[in-house]
Amino acid sequence: MRWATRFRLLAVLSALAGSAAWAATSSSAPVPANLVARDNPGDSGGAILLTWTPADSGSLPSDSIHIFRAEAPAFEWKQLAATTPSAGRYVDQTAAAGHVYRYELRSGGISAAVSEPASSRDNWFRNERANSLIATIIFLIAVLGSIAMARSGKPLFIRKIAGLNAVDEAIGRATETGKKVLYVPGIQSMDDIQTVASVSVLGHVARATARYGTDLDVANRDPLTFASARETVRSAYLAEGRPDLYREEMVNYVTYDQFAFVAAVSARMVRERPATIFLIGHFFAESLILAETGQSVGAIQIAGQADPTQLPFFVATCDYTLIGEELFAASAYLSREPVLLGSIRGQDIFKALCLIVGIVGIVMASFGNNWVAQVLLTR
Repeated sequence: MRWATRFRLLAVLSALAGSAAWAATSSSAPVPANLVARDNPGDSGGAILLTWTPADSGSLPSDSIHIFRAEAPAFEWKQLAATTPSAGRYVDQTAAAGHVYRYELRSGGISAAVSEPASSRDNWFRNERANSLIATIIFLIAVLGSIAMARSGKPLFIRKIAGLNAVDEAIGRATETGKKVLYVPGIQSMDDIQTVASVSVLGHVARATARYGTDLDVANRDPLTFASARETVRSAYLAEGRPDLYREEMVNYVTYDQFAFVAAVSARMVRERPATIFLIGHFFAESLILAETGQSVGAIQIAGQADPTQLPFFVATCDYTLIGEELFAASAYLSREPVLLGSIRGQDIFKALCLIVGIVGIVMASFGNNWVAQVLLTR
């Protein structure tokens, strides 16, 4: 009994000594409290935000605290990081989305605070992408405001495009000489934006040939483009009230093989010697072959392309060339549709704003201020 009493006494004394050591540690180094773990807001998951309140906010502590993490269901504590109590926050970027974790702060090897279970999740609003939202809102305001302005009847200025102004003149020359108009809408399918723009221009050309009674020949390489071009031409002749002039063979399918198509169309140029040739759409290596052949027969050629690798060939061999975005603005320019005109104007306004912001950012960065670059950064 004496030994048992002695062991109990020693245990009590050890507990009192531990409490005294903890009190001394707490008095010498402030210990954080109120540890809260929650999902890090404004991200796509995979991060948990830890916040705590230091016990003494009057002075910065000299020692550090250790952050431990445990994962359900075992909840085995593993050290995650070390920081100072005055930091007040820590973001765990290694948390797996949907997993449940608990966190513990330890100071001097003694537990200071333990959090409730928390997990990360995907948030519907991403704070770091707020700049994209603001840019989208500005873009929509510019476009919708310009469309409303166009619909109200206020004239909108669009600079003159020589190639589009010459369309009626070129078709008029074919009418005077009694020769046909050859139109090639590129060699790509309808999933290419340049082909879509070309078919839009084809509708205007077809209405002009219907109005003047000029023969039209549309050569196609892709089956889907062929079907779209046929319906576009048919609708144009109906809109002009000349369905009797429309013939199915006006819009024809040649072949899907690239250079077989080029050879057939080039031979057609040499045999029939059209007065006007439109090469508008997406072209590749065949661009120079077609343009050179058209120039050799003395035809007026109007080309349009957005691919910078083929533009030099059209510029060198054609009378007029729609360069880059001029091709995409052609439908609005020719039809003068308020919605299309307003869209073009709104896009130009937004581009001008982007240029201004970019220039301001370059000037500020030259003086060591990267604020604009940080604002425009999208993660």
